[in-house]
Amino acid sequence: MTDTPAPAPLLLVDDDPAIRTSLKFALEIEGYAVETYADAESLAAREDIPDKGCLVVDYQLPGMDGLALVETLRRRAISLPALLITTQPTPRMRLRAQKAGVDIVEKPLLSNSLGDAVARLLAPSPAV
Repeated sequence: MTDTPAPAPLLLVDDDPAIRTSLKFALEIEGYAVETYADAESLAAREDIPDKGCLVVDYQLPGMDGLALVETLRRRAISLPALLITTQPTPRMRLRAQKAGVDIVEKPLLSNSLGDAVARLLAPSPAV
């Protein structure tokens, strides 16, 4: 009997319950262990954020926006790879995302654009 590795934890933050549920379902089909949060503050308050996995964060959230959440986590030395989901990102938003090391996936999420982006972030780095 071979031990299969645990799926990569994926922390998903979106305030829309329907989107949160559908993205959770789609990403679990891809094999990820998805934890969902309705707002940025809920995830930011968590003390035991895993050091492996990925963040998937909507930009437009009540209270703290998605980029502010990632910036807050970065200040706490949490360096999980992160994806920002947004519609029509502005040049300022793109610059903030780049400085925080966050990739942007634009809405609408066509075909498997989110799943593909998560897979790219979690792919092992090639040995040099």
